[in-house]
Amino acid sequence: MNKTFNKSQELAIEVKNLVKEFGENRAVDGVNLTIPKGTVYGFLGPNGAGKTTTVRMLATLLPPDGGSASILGYDLVKEADEIRSRVSLTGQYASVDEVLTGLENLILIGRLLGFSRKQAKERAMELLNAFGLEEAANRQVKKYSGGMRRRLDIAASIVVTPELLFLDEPTTGLDPRSRNQVWDIVRALVNSGTTVLLTTQYLEEADQLADRIAVIDQGKIIAEGTSGELKSSVGSSTLHVRLLDPKERQKAEKILAQKLNVPILFASDPTALSAQVSDTEKATDALGELIRSNITVTDFSLGQPSLDEVFLTLTGQPPLEEVDKENKTDKNKKVKEAVQ
Repeated sequence: MNKTFNKSQELAIEVKNLVKEFGENRAVDGVNLTIPKGTVYGFLGPNGAGKTTTVRMLATLLPPDGGSASILGYDLVKEADEIRSRVSLTGQYASVDEVLTGLENLILIGRLLGFSRKQAKERAMELLNAFGLEEAANRQVKKYSGGMRRRLDIAASIVVTPELLFLDEPTTGLDPRSRNQVWDIVRALVNSGTTVLLTTQYLEEADQLADRIAVIDQGKIIAEGTSGELKSSVGSSTLHVRLLDPKERQKAEKILAQKLNVPILFASDPTALSAQVSDTEKATDALGELIRSNITVTDFSLGQPSLDEVFLTLTGQPPLEEVDKENKTDKNKKVKEAVQ
């Protein structure tokens, strides 16, 4: 999306020194966020970094222990009811009732939100059709696939299209096709004016969707900016190496680590490795050592780091294994219409 950040833009979220403690553990430790309306903001971090705790506070599900926050212009603590009527949260796990059908779930939510029976059914069918679930409308949710459940879960979050949508790791465990479908839904929501705060461990997801990204680790924001800015902040190039024989990767990893004295990252491709380097002569020497060790290199390059390498540098931990890449499907026009 890559929208330009304008300081004069109206803010959806403004957070200052937000704190949350659980006993002696400070899960969120002075977080600051500034998120303009109508954008996707990526929130990255390893497990236990404080992502979900921050989202639960901003969604009014947990009271903060310190700091302040304004959500859509309303005070997080003093005006929580106003915030709840304008935001929606899709958590890490599906929140729909597995015994009910997809149609029954959406009708139930519509009725709880004040729709008449007719209005609730019309809206439910509109969303089911838009998200490609019309054929499963009368099937129990427990018989849905993981991707179908996730789409239904998001549909349930936008029965009334929210001004701000919190998506907490919405594509974890989904296959590439289902993940792309969720991405298209997110893009359609933002195009209709909804602001999205997206937490994820998938670096590709943040690269594809987020206008700006914050990296959180041990409860603190350790970096913030566009994808390009974060990549530039690392201050080094990345050496990418592809081998002929995947069985040689462990041996190649040891050689590269010894020569470059930096962590070596394994990609999802079993023949691929990468490492951050600041000295091109060292990179050349390391490649030469691979050849001298009778390891066949089929391809190599030296260029800007990916978000995966940025994440590793900032947090000291590799991200989840990079998801398989797949050609994106065309946007479904019915999704655009449903979220407007």
